[in-house]
This record gives sequence, structure tokens and C-alpha cells, in this order.
Amino acid sequence: MAESKTLDHGFGPLYSERSEILILGSFPSVKSREAQFYYGHPQNRFWRILRARFDPETERQLLAGEKIDPPGTLEEKKALILDHHLALWDTIERCTITGSSDSSIRNVTVTDIPWILEQTQIQRICCNGSTSYRLFQKYSRKRMEEACRKLGRTCPEVLLLPSTSPANAAWSLPKLYAAWREALELQ
Repeated sequence: MAESKTLDHGFGPLYSERSEILILGSFPSVKSREAQFYYGHPQNRFWRILRARFDPETERQLLAGEKIDPPGTLEEKKALILDHHLALWDTIERCTITGSSDSSIRNVTVTDIPWILEQTQIQRICCNGSTSYRLFQKYSRKRMEEACRKLGRTCPEVLLLPSTSPANAAWSLPKLYAAWREALELQ
């Protein structure tokens, strides 16, 4: 059995000043910590969903039930995020965790959401899964609202999206894609 460890996030947010949608995970998985980048587990469906969202041929393949691959390189993943005015980060900066288990998360230090709002044009925050959303609501929402008042800006809307984790087997890839596709569109 894996032991609990107190860990720092290990890598910072991916964003640009043009980012309009912030996608928040909970805390990096073991595979993501090893890769030093987001959604590093090969079975996580995050990168497949984003690739389909912004590539019509990949979307067609996904909806037809064909196998699709995630972007192949770290540079391709970063470009997919930045070219589409997205940002990636996690709700938690530091915590005690056992392996990759969200349910084991304790002793939380949250990321600085007000800081990223000052750096970007974030209009929507998409929480990837219930743990990210619950921890955001508990620790970050009030700080975000206070920061938005001070900045004189409208607070981003915050959405709970189904987790792209392979542990969320109840959601098929097409069903996940439908939920995520809508959330990644700004009016």
C-alpha cells in the first residue's frame, strides 16, 4: 500500500495573458508528477477531448467511436491550450496525498486564483471533477470573489465538469466530450 506524502504541486500554471477559460484539476496524479505536466496518465481522456474539440476530423472520429490519440508531444499539448485561449492549473498547490487518490487529500494549501485572474482574461473556470470543484468552493471561491471586487471585474462563472480520469468509468468518451465541448465555448 502506498504511503501518504506531503507534496508540492511541482509545476506551475500554463496560461497566457489571452487565456479566457481556466481548467482546474485537483492535484497532479503520480503520472502527471512524473511527467511534470498536466494529465500525464495515458488513460486520462483530457487530451483526447481537447484535441477533438478543436480539430473537426478528430471530433468526427471520436463521435464515430473510432480510437483517437492524444497530442503526441508536450509542445503540442501546450500549443493546444494556449492557441485556444485556455489555461491549466490545479486547485491545490500543496497537500498530503496517498498516490493519486483524490479521496486521500488532506492538509490543503490552495493555488492563488486571484493572482491568475490578474494575469489573464479568465471568464470561466471549468473544474475537472468533483474534488476540484468541492475544494474550489471550500477554499477559493470567496477569495476569488473578493479579488474580483478589488479588480473591478465580473467574477468568472465556475462549472463542475465530469472528471476525465480513467477512474470515472461511468462516463464514456463521447458522453464526456458532449459535456466538455459545451463548457469550452464562450459566447
